[in-house]
Amino acid sequence: MKDLVSHQLVKYLEERGVRHIFGLCGHTNIAVLSALEKSSIQFINVRHEQIAAHAADGYARVTGQAAVVLSHLGPGMTNAATGVANAALDCIPMVVIAGDVPSHYYGKHPHQEVNLHADGAQHEIYRPFVKRTWRVERPELFPEIIEKAFQLAENGQPGPVLVDVPMDIFSKEIDTACFDMVKRNTRQLRQPTMDTETAMEIVKRLAGAAKPVIYAGGGVLLAQAAAELRGLVEHMGIPVAHSLMGKGALPDDHPFTLGMTGFWGTPYINESCREADLVLGLGTRFKEADCSSWYPEYTFDMSGTQLIQIDIEPSEIGRNYPVEIGVVADLKQALAVLVRIAKEIYPDGFSNPTLIEEIAEQRKTFRARNVEMEQSEAFPMMPERILAEVREVLPSDAIITTDVGWNKNGVGQQFPINEPGTILIPGGYATMGFGGAAAIGAKIARPDRVVVALIGDGGFGQNPALLATARHESVGVVWVVMNNNAFGTIAGLQKAHYQTTYGTVFEKEGASTSPDYAAIAKAYGVEGIKIESAAQFKPALQEAVQSKQPVVIDVAMINNPVPTSGHWNILDIYSPGKDVSHVST
Repeated sequence: MKDLVSHQLVKYLEERGVRHIFGLCGHTNIAVLSALEKSSIQFINVRHEQIAAHAADGYARVTGQAAVVLSHLGPGMTNAATGVANAALDCIPMVVIAGDVPSHYYGKHPHQEVNLHADGAQHEIYRPFVKRTWRVERPELFPEIIEKAFQLAENGQPGPVLVDVPMDIFSKEIDTACFDMVKRNTRQLRQPTMDTETAMEIVKRLAGAAKPVIYAGGGVLLAQAAAELRGLVEHMGIPVAHSLMGKGALPDDHPFTLGMTGFWGTPYINESCREADLVLGLGTRFKEADCSSWYPEYTFDMSGTQLIQIDIEPSEIGRNYPVEIGVVADLKQALAVLVRIAKEIYPDGFSNPTLIEEIAEQRKTFRARNVEMEQSEAFPMMPERILAEVREVLPSDAIITTDVGWNKNGVGQQFPINEPGTILIPGGYATMGFGGAAAIGAKIARPDRVVVALIGDGGFGQNPALLATARHESVGVVWVVMNNNAFGTIAGLQKAHYQTTYGTVFEKEGASTSPDYAAIAKAYGVEGIKIESAAQFKPALQEAVQSKQPVVIDVAMINNPVPTSGHWNILDIYSPGKDVSHVST
């Protein structure tokens, strides 16, 4: 039996359980769009491909399955590239299906072809950051390629892949037996676990260490291993520090949670890691911001610390620090083995009341330092008060997305996340514009949850057209625009080192040039609220959440820097030999 490739693709996606596709139309992909019209799959139409990629990213983080992006060639692909790269650096599974020029016109410079140095090789644009790119050369190869694409995106270390399809292939007929064949393939690979002997060695080392620390990265959450991590921590009585991406792997209110390390960590957390005699690294690359640019005097000093590292991806083990025991394994399975062995060897477990009391006292001291800012009536508002009131209003299972700047760094440091997987952060690529669009994807994935995007005015201004999608799809996200009238973090950095804010502040001749985001929201048909006083913010947020409609809250914020005790190498580049960081602007 014969059928069009586009029709068979849609049927294949339906059978895989795909419920939503994020994308934007173009002449190379309308054959697929036409096939989607009567499908159970909902096409989430956006006004810019970067929005599609970020929304798909947020969707995949919440569902734990590969999200699908449908893109046009040329500018469509390059528009989406930033969002796809962001997903890649955070190991988020994604399948990008992109239309291409007709196969018989490769290299002839047909309309919108990217081709200056090779014949029709636009898929090469994605090669540096996706797990793999495929260009479909013949229609009968398409079923096998799309099956491999999902398998690769979702297994091992997850990440995006690209399937580049000449538009004429979408419209060719294919024997449906080609798609029937791939249905026999397993949709879920069995991941590697940890052997008993290795688990015994690790557990004994943890038990014998004087000051062990478990360091949790985003890989714990990707593996959905939070419960297993908690089981190990509570049985062994070991404190947990985490990277930015590992926030929430162990709830922030857990008695053994130290908090986030690195540049935006606190002195106590960084010092606890630096003085540890054994660190068990779980699903982390030990990235620069998390490790204070790897300077041993700030966060990790591995000269006197044993490092055990477990990760699904071999290349991550020993990437930045030497490892004594390295284990390639799925973290959920590996931690389950460690918990089982720990209970067998040490059935009574370990209590550590002194450490619990010490952590509690440090939290109390840190919170006390923020009370004045959290209660300040100043307007523009103190960022600490914004975060505190957002936390008070939202239920514990609300999903928060952040962007870049105070809303990310301050959230990592000060905003309690007490349920794993309820904070979505742009980590490795640190992309402005992520938070606003990712919130749409998260809400589509979990319409039953409250979803709030904490985003700066710089980030929200990247792609306010996301509001068109929110209105069209009736996506009830609340965007809290923490508006400091600047690219605030960079403004504070530039002011500290160069005594200017040139090119970083939205102001000309003493007057603001920043738009009114509440008014922009109304222009898109979305409710917009411009906060005029500190007292107005909390009730406005409560009302927005209760409305279950898309709402933009534009709240003016003082541009104070996030307090930090860590270090970043760029500070030495700007001001060598001086102790200079960020300042208020």
